[in-house]
Amino acid sequence: MPGAIIIGAGPGIGRSVARRFASEGLPVALLGRTAATLEAVAAGIGTETHILTADSGDETSLRAALDTAIERLGTPDAVIYNAAIIQPDAPGDLSVDEHLAAWKVNVLGALTAATHVVPAMTGGSFLITGGMPEPKADYTSLSLGKAGVRTLVELLDQRYGPSGVHVASVTVAGPVAPGTAFDPDDIAEHYWHLHTQPRAEWAREILHSGLTTG
Repeated sequence: MPGAIIIGAGPGIGRSVARRFASEGLPVALLGRTAATLEAVAAGIGTETHILTADSGDETSLRAALDTAIERLGTPDAVIYNAAIIQPDAPGDLSVDEHLAAWKVNVLGALTAATHVVPAMTGGSFLITGGMPEPKADYTSLSLGKAGVRTLVELLDQRYGPSGVHVASVTVAGPVAPGTAFDPDDIAEHYWHLHTQPRAEWAREILHSGLTTG
């Protein structure tokens, strides 16, 4: 398998997913906004690792980084979109421009990544980190974004599922922290499970509730 691209490779889920895929021998490309963060994530991964800075809310930046990742890895076997703007905001707190900035990262970046990379894939997976299974008024922009992700997964599955690419999401229903019910290493197992699911058993979503998954 040629490798995995992790977009939004921060110190939580992104790092754990990168390590999980690398543990299976896959080279990884880590995409994020800050080189120092990516370098910290890359430390100790133990396989071929490429660090690429990109802003997921900037189409030009994201496409350029994806092109570089493909040049180095070849067409990936897995793409994981983990970028998000997580911030407390109630209805009326944000301007239209501020909502659009969040939407660009939370939803449109995933759409850009999928349409840029997946058409060349003949198998493998495109996985998105979901969340907010129940909307919360104190996290309005994130609730809207994760609802958009759920719909986007359905649309991408309709578009790319027939060609053999498994499109799915891992919905995380709580704050991620090591040693808790939302330990990122535990959550990362769901991504590998989805990536390796036989086509006849494809699920479009796994919910990590902190109690049970399904």
